[in-house]
Amino acid sequence: MNYTEASMAALRRAGDELADATVATLFERGEVGKFNALMRYVSTAGAPLPEGLPDVARAYLEATSVPPAWVDWEEMERARLFFIDNNVHISTALSFASMPACYLVPHVAKLLSAAHGLKYPSKRMAETGQFTLYLMRPDAFEAGSRFVPAVQKVRLLHASIRHHLREENRWDVEALGTPICQEDMIGGQMFFSLLVLDSLHRLGIHMSTEGAEAYYYAWRVVGAMLGVDQEAVPATLEEARRFLDLYMVRHMGPSEEGAHLTRQLIDLYEEVVPGTLFDPLVSALIRHLIGDTCATWLHVPRTPWDTVVKAVPHLLNVLETIEDRSPLGAWALDRLGHLTATLELSSLTRGRVMHYAIPDTLKKDYGISSAAPRIRPWTPPPATVS
Repeated sequence: MNYTEASMAALRRAGDELADATVATLFERGEVGKFNALMRYVSTAGAPLPEGLPDVARAYLEATSVPPAWVDWEEMERARLFFIDNNVHISTALSFASMPACYLVPHVAKLLSAAHGLKYPSKRMAETGQFTLYLMRPDAFEAGSRFVPAVQKVRLLHASIRHHLREENRWDVEALGTPICQEDMIGGQMFFSLLVLDSLHRLGIHMSTEGAEAYYYAWRVVGAMLGVDQEAVPATLEEARRFLDLYMVRHMGPSEEGAHLTRQLIDLYEEVVPGTLFDPLVSALIRHLIGDTCATWLHVPRTPWDTVVKAVPHLLNVLETIEDRSPLGAWALDRLGHLTATLELSSLTRGRVMHYAIPDTLKKDYGISSAAPRIRPWTPPPATVS
């Protein structure tokens, strides 16, 4: 697929027709409160929908209750195994590369700061971690799983933010396009897939091409369920590189909102890390994964750990070699990774199941085993935009 300035500009005008129409009707009929109250009881796939649910919401939930017909389930299983093999590294990449990358896009950072939940960064990180964990469970799309309801609610959450910003004339559509537009949703999909793979490569993690492609494919499935137009989504990692390079060159830059959100993220993880000795590691990891220029735009502080963290890929390379050569070592490291990722998530969620709801209002002021046969080692597609 050939991405151009014109094709990207067209994506800025498009939202999500189904979710947008559903949310607009709920607000028009004054049924948002009833919907939110009843949706707390909709947490597992296949469960009967509660009595009294607004008709428009019921129609939406029924229409979005199954994954796309084109899903390749063998590829999804490869993605799940890839996640099991790399879950702690993926969690690191999501926290210290994907989230800061969102803040590097000024209009996205401005939009994120409009949501009440961003006052509490642990909530957003907990939601992201729990969402990914639900996705990578073997029963993610089966009756009783929590993934499908989570996707349905996140999609409506996005639509509600679009609704508020447009209805309250708090978003310059002519200059910025539709809030949470197709271009930004595809960009977000790239942040949570290709950028994660880039970060794993930068950390020295051993990956097969097959595993990397499967992980990217899983996020294509997620994107489709979140209302992202798959006709416009890069089908391969090479196409994804072309899209992401152009997207970032079009939009990335410094902003007060981006710096503020990054500071919240750093403070959050410095609280999660026991003691204070390793606190500077948080900033050092962010700088290592997103680069000096981007880290400076986000006001990520420099620390003595900036040099130390460069040894991390060498250490992880040793551990990955042990994992490759020893089944027992692979099992032990996978278990350690699982326990570490679980501990990190539990510290963010505090044992709670994260719920999503349509906000009545926005903030008044905003601005500020083996995953796959390791046959072909994966290397990032080359940059396409200088």
